[in-house]
Amino acid sequence: MSDQRTREFPWARIGDQARKGLVGTGHGIAFLGLALLGLVVSLLIVAAVALPGPGLVAYGLGGHHNAAGAALVFALPALVVGLFVASRLLLDVRGLARLARRLSGQWCGVPIADPYLPQPAAHGKKASWRRLGWLVTDPATWRDLLWAVVNGCVGGLLAILPAGLLVVGFIGLFAPYAPLPLRVLAVAAAASGLWVAPQLMRGYGIFARSMLGPRGNAELAQRVRHLAETRTEALDTGAAEIRRIERDLHDGAQARLVAMGMTLDAAGQIIDTNPEAARALLWEARDASVKALAELRALVRGIHPPVLADRGVADAIAALALDTPLRIHLASDLYGRPPAWVESAAYFAVSELLANVSKHAEARETWIDIRHTDGMLRIGVTDNGHGGADPARGTGLRGIERRLAAFDGILAISSPPGGPTAVTMEIPCELSLPKTSSS
Repeated sequence: MSDQRTREFPWARIGDQARKGLVGTGHGIAFLGLALLGLVVSLLIVAAVALPGPGLVAYGLGGHHNAAGAALVFALPALVVGLFVASRLLLDVRGLARLARRLSGQWCGVPIADPYLPQPAAHGKKASWRRLGWLVTDPATWRDLLWAVVNGCVGGLLAILPAGLLVVGFIGLFAPYAPLPLRVLAVAAAASGLWVAPQLMRGYGIFARSMLGPRGNAELAQRVRHLAETRTEALDTGAAEIRRIERDLHDGAQARLVAMGMTLDAAGQIIDTNPEAARALLWEARDASVKALAELRALVRGIHPPVLADRGVADAIAALALDTPLRIHLASDLYGRPPAWVESAAYFAVSELLANVSKHAEARETWIDIRHTDGMLRIGVTDNGHGGADPARGTGLRGIERRLAAFDGILAISSPPGGPTAVTMEIPCELSLPKTSSS
């Protein structure tokens, strides 16, 4: 059995919000650690460049005139070494920035594309110099470094605020001899921390995208490359789907129709000489027609379910939930219908996710939330299974990513070992207003 509306169960929503708040607080603390690590690496970069060369030059020119030439001789090699150490550290900052982009998509629901210029091929003695030049001339390198410095403050605020509210609430609630008003304030502080944590994670993702996302020509090139890849994948997926339909028709309904025609032909040849045998063949042909019709209906449902065309994506997912052996809580507030291609992509993506939950997650309950905000159709699917979902493992998630990418949609996954698994899908679209009738 499936509960189709969580509006009737406010405690389920409160528990779901508390779980999201705790997960968001944990993610915020993880981002704080990432911010502190980036700040340490950026300080090491400054030290590697600023201390060796200029320090020796200052020593040589600051009253030690006889040692000025020797200081310059030692300063230049020290400066070169500092530059190469800084280039290695810049690559480390780039690795931290890439990690932040990936976590932003998985934890914050705000995916960020890599903005870097392609690395030139470099071999031989000049490879190190070319790599240094590639790093220094790429504007994204300096935005990464600026992010590493600024993120030390922003990431700290995002982590400390909800975690601090939770700690204050815990202390105030369980402090001995605390008056009742203080305990009430403690509960309010803890509830505020749980409520604000997911919003802060979303805000952090937007902040990170403003600093780490592609700009100008890099963004345009990224967009063109993305469109080319998704167009190719969409064409390949469409061709594979056509081949599947052709194969299903050939091996299923078509074979039954051919057999039914042969049965009817045999019945026609003996209907005068052996009516009883002809009648049996006619009954056999009727059974074959029923099975062929059932296979055609199943094939049509696999292409585009009638309930999806007639009632829309929310009711189609509700019908899908009824046929799934899971306890599903479904909430939707769509005031209109997305375009047909968006509904189809969203429906089959949710269908694949529910199949994954049934096969792999060992979950007892699943929550589906369908919303349309800020020009985006957002569908969240969360289960309380054992977690560990990874698109690289070939569990269908990569196929969902390709399906959504063809329409500029995104798939964000948070699935730590032990669970829970939270999947968020976003597809840009507008809703058509529901039809109204006038009396």
